[in-house]
Amino acid sequence: MNKTSDALLKSFFSEESFVRSDIESFNNFVDYELQNIIKEEHEIEPTIIPHDLESFKIRFDKILVLKPEITEADGSRKPIFPMEARLRKITYSAPIYLSVSSHADGTQRESVKVHIGNLPIMLKSKYCHLYNLDADKLIEHGEDPSDPGGYFIINGSEKVLVKIEDLASNKFLVTKSAVGPSEFIGKIFSEKGSFKIPHTIEKFKDGIFYLSFTRVNRVPVIVVIKALGLLNDQQIMNFVSSEEQFDEILVNLYEFADIKTREDAVDFIAKKIGITQTREIRIQKTEEILDKYLLPNVGSSEKDRIYKAYNLCKFLKRYILIMRGSLSEDDKDHYANKRVKMSGDLLAE
Repeated sequence: MNKTSDALLKSFFSEESFVRSDIESFNNFVDYELQNIIKEEHEIEPTIIPHDLESFKIRFDKILVLKPEITEADGSRKPIFPMEARLRKITYSAPIYLSVSSHADGTQRESVKVHIGNLPIMLKSKYCHLYNLDADKLIEHGEDPSDPGGYFIINGSEKVLVKIEDLASNKFLVTKSAVGPSEFIGKIFSEKGSFKIPHTIEKFKDGIFYLSFTRVNRVPVIVVIKALGLLNDQQIMNFVSSEEQFDEILVNLYEFADIKTREDAVDFIAKKIGITQTREIRIQKTEEILDKYLLPNVGSSEKDRIYKAYNLCKFLKRYILIMRGSLSEDDKDHYANKRVKMSGDLLAE
């Protein structure tokens, strides 16, 4: 390391905490990700409802995290600071409350705030009692003013979450394939909420591009694009590339030219993945799979289907350009294609 780099690093860490990014990740988890997790499954419909009601739902609404506190043996509650948690060998945690409401026939009946658990709190985060305290106050509470925080106290012991290096999600990467019938393979880990679904695109010797994800194994990409509502061959060509015509796409369009409607394309996929019920049920179940498990980062509603089709077209373009040698293949080990999962990410998962 030269003198300039050494001076820059010292200057940076003299102003910025080494663990600041981890603390901000935890703050983001409590401020936003917890509520997003609740939103994923925010309604429950009981299978049995009172006979005098047409509909009944239980809805999870606002989630609230307080600052760390402890309930004593006499039932009283009081704030707890990290040093007391260390000395008493208890967990430095805060209560979590969730607003739960009942809805009968579209009308809200009642709402209650329920204590659903406790969350260990990262020291020096926004939800820690030490947040923004000056040196004198920190010493008064038995803390070292130079302690950067960024860790938890579990049963009196100081613990950290070990960060994980992982491939970047929602990023389409094309590399040479070591095994299998395809020379190149394109992969994307589509991530949203609790979903992290690997998708692969391959081109076989017959010239057809195939897509795999969840229980959908090697279905022609062009058929999937048509099932998502992009039916016009010229539009598909334009969304793949408006600058030049790709003969590789023409081969695929010609192969599946007889698929004229979205329903026919969906039914083709249904048969390919082994759904054997009536046509109506086949189409319904396959549409649910496409909405829920195909590129969930783009969305999961009917209106998002067309945007998924656009994304698949762009994936095909990148795949073809790399296959031709017009673009360099992606390096999975390059740091631009990796991410470090910090405390907030790990807790959210």
